[in-house]
Amino acid sequence: MHHTSQQTRIRAALIVATLSSFIGPFMSSTVNVALPTIGKEFAMGAVTLGWINTSFLLAAATFLIPFGRLGDLYGKKSIFMSGVIMLAASSAALALSISGAMMIVCRVFQGIASSMVFATSMPILVSVIPPERRGKAIGVATAAVYLGLSLGPFVGGIITQQLGWRYIFWFNVPLSLILLSVTYFMLDLDEVKIAGAKFDLAGSALLGVSLLLTMYGFSTLPSLPAAMMIAVGLIGIVTFVKYESQTTDPLLDIGLFRNNTVFAFSILAALINYAATFAVSFILSLYLQKLRGLSPGTAGLIMVAQPVMQAIFSPYAGKLSDKTEPRTLASLGMAITAAGLALMFLLSADTSMIYVVACMMILGFGFALFSSPNTNAIMSSVARGSYGIAGATVGAARQIGMMVSMGIVMMITSLYIGKADIIPANYDSFVHCVRMVFAVFAVACFAGVFASLARGKMERG
Repeated sequence: MHHTSQQTRIRAALIVATLSSFIGPFMSSTVNVALPTIGKEFAMGAVTLGWINTSFLLAAATFLIPFGRLGDLYGKKSIFMSGVIMLAASSAALALSISGAMMIVCRVFQGIASSMVFATSMPILVSVIPPERRGKAIGVATAAVYLGLSLGPFVGGIITQQLGWRYIFWFNVPLSLILLSVTYFMLDLDEVKIAGAKFDLAGSALLGVSLLLTMYGFSTLPSLPAAMMIAVGLIGIVTFVKYESQTTDPLLDIGLFRNNTVFAFSILAALINYAATFAVSFILSLYLQKLRGLSPGTAGLIMVAQPVMQAIFSPYAGKLSDKTEPRTLASLGMAITAAGLALMFLLSADTSMIYVVACMMILGFGFALFSSPNTNAIMSSVARGSYGIAGATVGAARQIGMMVSMGIVMMITSLYIGKADIIPANYDSFVHCVRMVFAVFAVACFAGVFASLARGKMERG
C-alpha cells in the first residue's frame, strides 16, 4: 500500500468532490437548453420531452440512499469509481441515441450512475478533511454545483447552436475520464467499513418502488390510475418508515428525523425549496425559445442570471451561517425566493427581457441565502458516524424536490395544452400555463418559510 501524504489526500478529495459536484448540475442544465432542439429532431411534445429530465431524476432519487448506505458498508471509493465509469458510458450512449425512447432509457442509466457518484462524493470529502476546514470545503463544493448550473445553459446553448445537441453528451465523456484518473491515482482512502452490518435489501426495494410509483403518478396526473399510484406509493413510504424503525441494520436511521428537529425541518425546507425552484429553468427554456423565439444561446445567457447570483453569494452565506443562526438566514432566503417567483407570475408574451433577468437575479439571491446555511445546519446537526447517510438524505431530498417540481410542471402543462407541442395556436394557453406554474411555486415557497422557521435554534457543539 503506497501511502500518499495527508496534503495530497486532502487536495485529491477536494478535486474529486468539486469535479463531481460540478458535473451533475452541469449535465442537467446543459440538457435543459437543448431540449427544444431534441424535441424537434425526435418529434416529442412538451410532456414527453419532460421525461428526458424526469427519468434521470427518478433514477437518481431512487438509488441515492441505497448507494450511500452501500458506501458506508463496503467502501465509498469503489462505488464512486463504478459510478464515474457508468456516467461516461451512458453519456456516450446518449450522444448516439436514435430515438426519444432510447434517450429516456439511457437517461435512466445516467441517473443511476450519478446517484453512485453523488451518494459517495460528499462523504469522501467530509471523511478526509479535518473538521476545522470542513465548512469551507463544503462551501467550495457547493460553489461548484452553482458553477455547473451557471455554465450549463450558456455552454449548452453554444454547443447546441454550433455543433448540435449530441456534443453536449460527448462533452461529459472526457470530464468523467479526468475524474476517474484523479480518483484512481491520487485519492488514497483509509476506509472504515462497518463490520458485520448487512445491507437492507428489502428496505431499499420498498423505498425504490414507493418513490417510483409516487413520482410516476405525479407526472401522469390528472387521471385515476395516477391518483391510485400516488396513493400506493405514499402507503409504501409510510410502511418503509415503520419497517426501518424496527429492523436491525436499517437503510435510513429514522431516529435522525424523530429525535432531531433541526435535521428533520432542514431536510423538509430543502425539499420544498427544490420543489419550488428546480423546474423554473425547464419552463423558462420553453418560454424563451418556443414563445419568444430566442436561440438556444441567447436563452442560455438569460437563464445564467440566477445561478451566477447563487455562485457569487453562496460562499458568503455559508460563512455567515458559521457566525449567525442558520435558521434566520435560510428563512430570509426562502422568503426572497418566494417573492421572485411571485414576480414571475406577471410574465406574458411580450414581457421585457430585463424584467425576466431581474426576476432570475432575485431568485438566485434568495436561493444562495437559503442553500449553504441550510446544508450547514443539516451537516452540523448529526454525529460523525451519520455523515454518509445525512449527505445522501440531503441529496435524496434535493432529487425528490426536483422530481416534484418537474411533476407539477408536467401536470399543469398537460392540463393546459395536453400532449401537444407548443405552437402559435396554443401560445395563449401556454402563457396561462407558465403563470399557473409560478403561482403554485410561489405559494409552496411561502409555506416553506414556516418549515424553515420551525426547525428551532441550532445547538453549537
